[in-house]
Amino acid sequence: MAQSTLPTRGGYEAKAPSVFSTRKVGAPHTLEHRVYVEKDGVPVSPFHDIPLYANEQQTILNMVVEVPRWTNAKQEISKDETLNPIKQDTKKGKLRFVRNCFPHKGYLWNYGAFPQTWEDPNVTHPETKAKGDNDPLDVCEIGELVAKPGEVKQVKVLGVMALLDEGETDWKIMVIDVNDPLAPKLNDIEDVERHLPGLLRASNEWFRIYKIPDGKPENQFAFSGECKNRKYAMDVVRECAESWEKLITGKTPKGDVNLTNVTVPHSNDRTDSSKLSIPKGDNQPPAPIDSSIDKWFYISGASA
Repeated sequence: MAQSTLPTRGGYEAKAPSVFSTRKVGAPHTLEHRVYVEKDGVPVSPFHDIPLYANEQQTILNMVVEVPRWTNAKQEISKDETLNPIKQDTKKGKLRFVRNCFPHKGYLWNYGAFPQTWEDPNVTHPETKAKGDNDPLDVCEIGELVAKPGEVKQVKVLGVMALLDEGETDWKIMVIDVNDPLAPKLNDIEDVERHLPGLLRASNEWFRIYKIPDGKPENQFAFSGECKNRKYAMDVVRECAESWEKLITGKTPKGDVNLTNVTVPHSNDRTDSSKLSIPKGDNQPPAPIDSSIDKWFYISGASA
């Protein structure tokens, strides 16, 4: 794919995702595993260095994949590490996996985040009545291909669910890869139900029940679980992009978020990549996963 240089908000360059690649360190499913994102072979931050918008009209967005569909390892952009590599989440020193709540196997979508967005934990949303979760904006990509961790996809926004996760607003933006065969037919949230019947209901159910096997209560939703439309979702994206802008420029306290980047012109944390000691990639095979991760959990009333 030819590279295209397109101006976007803030004077950043947006380039085709073909310029992004990954550097894998350590074996997947181990505490040491990291996936760094590279641009033209230079490590960059998937949180701060990849442009949010992929075209001048701001109708196509870049998404960073953290978790491929059907898989269970709970992988995420590391907010507190230099250049924010993707790593598997831990709890009490143990790697986290999502359980299979019948009839769902792992994640239902390619799950990831929008770069250059941030859900501000200092701000209470007027409609959800809850503060942000201190993460980049979560994205569920519903196309037919299974992606890879660290892959940068170009997507269009279709709608948004507002999960209330342990008292925090945790938006889930529904998107589709612009290269998916169905993409021309999906332009707003009602198109998803028309062409992919049952997907939104299943997505709502998944988020509602996925923590129950770990002894936690059902998750709650704002808007009675309704998936809001594309316009509402784009407003959420823009709000979180503005929050990130304040974060990266020092107008909002960064807390535990590592702001090291190599491209953002107006950031005090911009660093020459040659001065960062990012380990070399080693592409190790995955470590074995405990067989218990494949167990089904039957949640009473899951399909209610």
